[in-house]
Amino acid sequence: MLSRRDFLAVAAATAAVTGLGDRLAAAAARQRLSQQDLLTFSPKGQVTILHMTDCHAQLVPAYYREPSVNLGVGDAAGKPPHVTGSDFLKLFDIAPGSARAYALTSEDFAALAKDYGRVGGMDRMATLVEAIRAERGADRTLFLDGGDSLQGSYTALQSKGADMVKVLNRLGVEATTGHWEFTYGADRVLEFAGDKESRGELEAAFLAGNVFDTEWDEPVFNSSKMFEKGGVKIAVIGQAFPFTPIANPRWMIPAWSFGIRERVVRERVAAARKAGAELVVLLSHNGFDVDRKLASRVEGIDVILTGHTHDALPVPVKVNGTLLIATGSSTKFLSRLDVEVKNGRLTDYEYALIPVLADAITPDPDMAKLVAEIRAPHKAKLETVLGRTETLLYRRGNFNGTFDDLICNAMLEERDAEIALSPGFRWGPSLLPGQDITWDDVYSETGMTYPACYRLDMTGEMLKAILEDVADNLFNHDPYYQQGGDMVRVGGMGYAIAVNAAMGQRISDMTLLKNGEPIEPERVYKVAGWASVNQNTEGPPIWDVVGAYLKRKGTVRVAPNSAIKVAAT
Repeated sequence: MLSRRDFLAVAAATAAVTGLGDRLAAAAARQRLSQQDLLTFSPKGQVTILHMTDCHAQLVPAYYREPSVNLGVGDAAGKPPHVTGSDFLKLFDIAPGSARAYALTSEDFAALAKDYGRVGGMDRMATLVEAIRAERGADRTLFLDGGDSLQGSYTALQSKGADMVKVLNRLGVEATTGHWEFTYGADRVLEFAGDKESRGELEAAFLAGNVFDTEWDEPVFNSSKMFEKGGVKIAVIGQAFPFTPIANPRWMIPAWSFGIRERVVRERVAAARKAGAELVVLLSHNGFDVDRKLASRVEGIDVILTGHTHDALPVPVKVNGTLLIATGSSTKFLSRLDVEVKNGRLTDYEYALIPVLADAITPDPDMAKLVAEIRAPHKAKLETVLGRTETLLYRRGNFNGTFDDLICNAMLEERDAEIALSPGFRWGPSLLPGQDITWDDVYSETGMTYPACYRLDMTGEMLKAILEDVADNLFNHDPYYQQGGDMVRVGGMGYAIAVNAAMGQRISDMTLLKNGEPIEPERVYKVAGWASVNQNTEGPPIWDVVGAYLKRKGTVRVAPNSAIKVAAT
């Protein structure tokens, strides 16, 4: 756990490096923010690095609630990013009710959303990027994307990511990496990413040095690219999500292997230094805790731009001399890191995590036009209203989100099941009480390439094994065994979980909610679920299941989920 002394040190660091604190706090007090408030910054050094990650193909502004529960285990317990809500506000000395409180926590989210509005949108992101480029000069600005950009919306699904290729090209992204990109299949990935020898549809370099072919054990993609900005040689090393063939269907990428490959990363860092790199940046989709461990074990990385776990932190976390930058997701934030390099080493920096508050930013006209062109052929579909919510719908959280509960309710009723299982994905915007629910919203929670909603017989013993397996992926004390995502969401069933218990002993008190009876190991239950990684899974696509449910219900109200009991041990 962080001590009080650590809390004060982090708070002081926040005030020193964000460049936004006082100005945003003052503007927040007036509930009036300008684009200049967001962009005001004290430049430093020769180079500006811009970073966004995990946008999940979100083209237009939306609401996005941060998690209220994000538990850390082992050495990560009680450390950022595993601090939420009021504790987060205290740790980083953020005023309740301020713009940063709204952007970075779940505290009073629905009320603050009415004051500060939607976040993100590629036209707003483009405005911020172009303003910073104009200020610093393109020759001193490096813009990097952390992956999970080509999946997560209706238009991305329909175009197999081609819409987002156009967007990233228009933004001028200079390098990227991947995770959900691989769920379009190997052939499509090679079309937009290229390989070691050729460039694909993306103008950005696709860097994924931990992806090897299984026949020859050779890299599939380039691992690194050297950039020169502001007279500084910068090596960018790309790291795709290490557990892609486990978390996602192996059959979509049968000839590629992944992994953290710590030894390979160490070799790439050494090679970059030998080639003259004065600054080494790891463009990572490992997840924050994996990157924290990696930084403690691999010398010579100056900056890790971390992604995958959707964490957003207002200050860098320093580990073994390496700065870890966490930029959130869904185009909600843009990181700006200015660095000073002397004698081949990073000597000083200035940092800001810029919230992309849509109402305060003038849309970039060229990007706005491109987004409109992408969405125009699908406008009628996207804007079709399926229902309305009386309660806040969100996804993020270790154990449940109300939008996931809605999906589970839909499967229980539409698939006539006793129990529902929904994957613990982190992507997907939020909806406020009173908002209409459209096809656009449903696809932003479900739009992926293996959507079949199955209905199977499962024993109670099998259900417990599933929960135990996912719990170990999430709460293993060794970050190198954490495979991403949150706990599988359950409908129709409750359980207790002890996150610090041994593998196979975390789950207890499994209960069938319809009658309050214990789940029996030998009994067979009717279970509905979706996003199975098994090939040839049968069932209607999950969006049709949810759509049918919403049309039938009209108005939905998702009560807080109290069926999961969490114990620290």
